[in-house]
Amino acid sequence: MESESDDFLDKYFSDNPENEEEYLKVLNPEQKAAVIHKGKSLLILAGAGSGKTRVITTKIAYLIKHLHTDPFSILAVTFTKKAASEMRQRAISLEEKSAYAQIQTFHSWGAYFLRKYSKRAGFFPDFTVYDDDDAVTLLTNAVPGLSRKQAAFFTHKISLAKDYCLTPESEILATIDDSPEFPDIYLAYEKKLRATGNVDFGDLIMLPYLILRDNPEIRHEIHRRYKVIMVDEYQDSNVAQFKLLEMLSGVQENAGTYVCVVGDDDQSIYKFRGAEVQNILNFQKQFPGTDVIKLETNYRSTSEILACAGSVVKNNSSRLGKNLISARGKGKIPALIFLPNQDDETDFCADLITNTHEKGVPYSEWAILYRTNAQSLGFESTLLHKKIPYVIVGSLKFYEREEIKDAISCLKFIVNPKDEVSFQRIINKPVRGIGESSQKKIIAEASAVSILDALGKVTLQKKAQKGFTEFCETYNSLVNLLPFRIDPKTDSKDGNSTQDKKLSAFVDEVIRLFGLEDFHRCQDEVSGSQKIANLQELINSAVLYEYSKKGLLDFLDHIELDRTLETDASGEESDCVTLITVHNTKGLEFPRVIITGMEHGVFPRENKTKEETEEERRLFYVGITRAQNELYFTSCSCRRLYGRTSYMEPSPFLNELDYSNVRVLGEKPSSFNSKPSASDDPIALEYKKGTSVYHDDYGHGVIVSAQYSEEGDWVVKVNFETGTIKRFLPKYQKKSLLVEKE
Repeated sequence: MESESDDFLDKYFSDNPENEEEYLKVLNPEQKAAVIHKGKSLLILAGAGSGKTRVITTKIAYLIKHLHTDPFSILAVTFTKKAASEMRQRAISLEEKSAYAQIQTFHSWGAYFLRKYSKRAGFFPDFTVYDDDDAVTLLTNAVPGLSRKQAAFFTHKISLAKDYCLTPESEILATIDDSPEFPDIYLAYEKKLRATGNVDFGDLIMLPYLILRDNPEIRHEIHRRYKVIMVDEYQDSNVAQFKLLEMLSGVQENAGTYVCVVGDDDQSIYKFRGAEVQNILNFQKQFPGTDVIKLETNYRSTSEILACAGSVVKNNSSRLGKNLISARGKGKIPALIFLPNQDDETDFCADLITNTHEKGVPYSEWAILYRTNAQSLGFESTLLHKKIPYVIVGSLKFYEREEIKDAISCLKFIVNPKDEVSFQRIINKPVRGIGESSQKKIIAEASAVSILDALGKVTLQKKAQKGFTEFCETYNSLVNLLPFRIDPKTDSKDGNSTQDKKLSAFVDEVIRLFGLEDFHRCQDEVSGSQKIANLQELINSAVLYEYSKKGLLDFLDHIELDRTLETDASGEESDCVTLITVHNTKGLEFPRVIITGMEHGVFPRENKTKEETEEERRLFYVGITRAQNELYFTSCSCRRLYGRTSYMEPSPFLNELDYSNVRVLGEKPSSFNSKPSASDDPIALEYKKGTSVYHDDYGHGVIVSAQYSEEGDWVVKVNFETGTIKRFLPKYQKKSLLVEKE
């Protein structure tokens, strides 16, 4: 979400497409430098709210319009469908030829590559993508001795291995999991996955890398195709994505590809998904000759909010460093509120929101942030009780609902009848009498071509045989309805034409004929009707795709590759308070933000390594920089955790705030240090422990302790060579207590 100035920029560019001088004049100096940059490679270090989307989209348009770059030779990738869509739309609004550039997610580009080079790489072009649940089912089939819980553990490890481009044969696979059985389990999974003809999410990055690495002719073809490669949100990339970028760009072969990455090392918060902050920290080493441009003008937040963010994140050692400057100037001072317990915390948040709403502030201006989803329950209960409307971001996603996963499995099986995972999910929905043992018989008998080949070859009990036969007949009737693609030259123009039909009609038939509609309608009245409504929404979403096998593959790619965190847009209430985890706020902004649960063990979590603590600090930084106008922190003295009440200590991150810029309210815990940060105080920096000093009366000495007094003054204790120990207030005694220079 960008600032209000973006509307002006977009309109300006649309109205004045040819005016290069004005085209660049509306950018600030750093943004302009990034747009017109020429060279080997460029790292745009874009601070929060600094207009990075504006820069990257303007750069695409500038390359095409003013540097006459062939748009077909431009590849721009990011991490979510929403971000890719916004980037594409804005680039096209600046330059229509941007429509011919490839602007998409990393994973959707991987799917494109695997389909394009499937035959030369030994893959089937009609693959679908297994999600996490599919992968667990596949592994239980590949290694029958594993429970589903064990399979879930190992599929997570396999996914992590692929994020690091590690195969089952890798010598360093033990860095992912050192259990002796892991290589064999991984290998069994891979063999089973290749036998189905499908891929998982990790394959969409790792396989293109391996194909490019091992096939020089494909690699050189790619180098001839792409002359410009741009990566947005580079701090979120994993090792496999870095390796793929390295291979695509041909940096080690001097392919001459211009590489531009945009990111913020201070917003790298997805280590648990495999993101590697070192990718952006080491980019200059990995791509020699890189220029760095920092975007430090923030258009989102006030200077007081940015001061909080800066005072915290500067305590990280793994960062390139930048200082955000507010384009909006001063605003309201952030507040830290200490509260007795979590019930008081939820009441305070609700009362604060109610008070401002009574003065005309919409509920939608407020966001309540928390570290974990479990913290939302108290806020939900309190807001419901006080009749404050709210929406939870990051709850069960549309495509993760049971009925939607069932329908998608039906569609996947239509595309690929070797897909045993989808077969097992849908074969007994509705019940067809085909139990687990019968399913295993069918899968074991199935040839490499299709599970349907088992029909007539496997002996099943009468009910199971009847159910399997009807299932196969339904499949055949449906697959015969769908042409591979629409050909306007041969497709008839009579009433039977498929050219005017949309894929939604086919999805409707699949759901109805496979019996999913009746199956889910038979649930209780409330959930059953909601499930049918969800299925109808899935049908509606397919209307954008052509009535063909190609259209179905595109639709499945859209679903499996481009899922984003979205709220359930029921439309019943638009003026709502947002409840959201800090992780899910990435890329969002809110006028008024409350960051809750600021206690040690909650935020940050306990038992963290130095690297993990730094990521938690970056997460706090992300939360702070979501706020536009007002920012609040809450911290509780006690909290119910794991079924008991625990006494809490304030988050250590709170001690890193600059308290000349924060209003502290409530009863401060004795362990809380609200004194100014020594790293911000020039007196404290000059007169620190270990510093050699000289005093006219006492001679030479060394500062042996230094800290703030209760009154907030910096107090030092000096041990002189004579053995005398004295206390001083350097703020008032600088002239007599001199620091000795080396």
